[in-house]
Amino acid sequence: MPMGHTATAEAGSGGLTATEHRLANGLRVVLSEDHLTPVAAVCLWYDVGSRHEVKGRTGLAHLFEHLMFQGSKQVHGNGHFELVQGAGGSLNGTTSFERTNYFETMPAHQLELALWLEADRMGSLLSALDEESMENQRDVVKNERRQRYDNVPYGTAFEKLTALSYPEGHPYHHTPIGSMADLDAATLEDAREFFRTYYAPNNAVLSVVGDIDPEQTLAWVEKYFGSIPSHDGKQPPRDGSLPERIGKELREVIEEDVPARALMAAYRLPEDGTRACDAADLALTVLGSGDSSRLYNRLVRRDRTAVAAGFGLLRLAGAPSLGWLDVKTSGDVEVPVIEAAVDEELARFAAEGPTPEEMERAQAQLEREWLDRLGTVAGRADELCRYAVLFGDPQLALTAVQRVLDVTAEEVQEVAKARLRPDNRAVLVYEPVSTEDEDAEDAEDTGAAAETAEEEEAAK
Repeated sequence: MPMGHTATAEAGSGGLTATEHRLANGLRVVLSEDHLTPVAAVCLWYDVGSRHEVKGRTGLAHLFEHLMFQGSKQVHGNGHFELVQGAGGSLNGTTSFERTNYFETMPAHQLELALWLEADRMGSLLSALDEESMENQRDVVKNERRQRYDNVPYGTAFEKLTALSYPEGHPYHHTPIGSMADLDAATLEDAREFFRTYYAPNNAVLSVVGDIDPEQTLAWVEKYFGSIPSHDGKQPPRDGSLPERIGKELREVIEEDVPARALMAAYRLPEDGTRACDAADLALTVLGSGDSSRLYNRLVRRDRTAVAAGFGLLRLAGAPSLGWLDVKTSGDVEVPVIEAAVDEELARFAAEGPTPEEMERAQAQLEREWLDRLGTVAGRADELCRYAVLFGDPQLALTAVQRVLDVTAEEVQEVAKARLRPDNRAVLVYEPVSTEDEDAEDAEDTGAAAETAEEEEAAK
């Protein structure tokens, strides 16, 4: 197949550049040279996540992420892991609301192997997908859900807050892990149809970053990916837009076996890719990121009513982002005490805005985090894919730092005043289950053990 080639103009942050190319089958390819170390990162983003799933088949995007490591036409079983790790590389895959990605970091001279492996499973996974691999990975994902969600303290908090924040029927109402019932209901044909629909070159972006020869890299990409046919059956994701504010507080009280009371909340914030979202990120950094943040200083250091306090941003492009508040109480402190202090700090921030020192510190912190990501070949490959898939332009990854630095204190105050308010949040309150019966049982057990010990001693 002929290659359509469009090299974009150089744009950079710290001298970083990227060029974009497109194969005849629709695969977008982004290259970024970096000869600092002899390694290369390969990252492949498919434009499919849990927001593309339908009711009754949640968790299919995440399940398929696992199936992609179960072999393809020329790579059997666990061969993908074995070949990459045997060549000195590392690899993994992840699923989110908005995408599924696969990535390898290789010694530069093993780049061709990674490209061949990714192309082989994109082009031929269906030939290896059978009932055995389906059942195997279904059990793996269900066990992952048990270990990370169902059987750990606060494990289902993210799932519960997401369901509260996005109404029933909204594409972000459920999380990528899916439900046990839907995982059980998924069939082999469901998986095959999912692959045919979404795992096509015209629904993907491939980035290669590091110690590469661009001309040779493009030749390998054309050689291995160029013959994979495109597929036009994909439906666009359902509309995820919502009003700027929820309009009221949504609250759920949960009694579980947790080590401490907790207050968690999700605030509806601007969509990713907007200046307002960057302003929200700075607001949450001042309020709840790290030991110097306002909430940490107030709740943990000054009042000593909490042992942990954090406030972070879940960026989403196809729906409102979420500001995620998480506070664990100290000792016997009641949640209303914590909540009153949080609301007081948020109201004060909305009224006064950040100080110049707070703005400087927050912008420096986000700048460092961005440069840390862009400074590694794997991090840069991922960001180039993210901006290409979600916003249509990989070059935006290289100018993200400047956009954060351009935000003003007035914009930060404005988004806090408009969004960080009680009528725009979903709240979870965790209360430890009553321990009176447990204490009585413990006392009975202790007494029985003591009696047994006395009987044994007398027998001796």
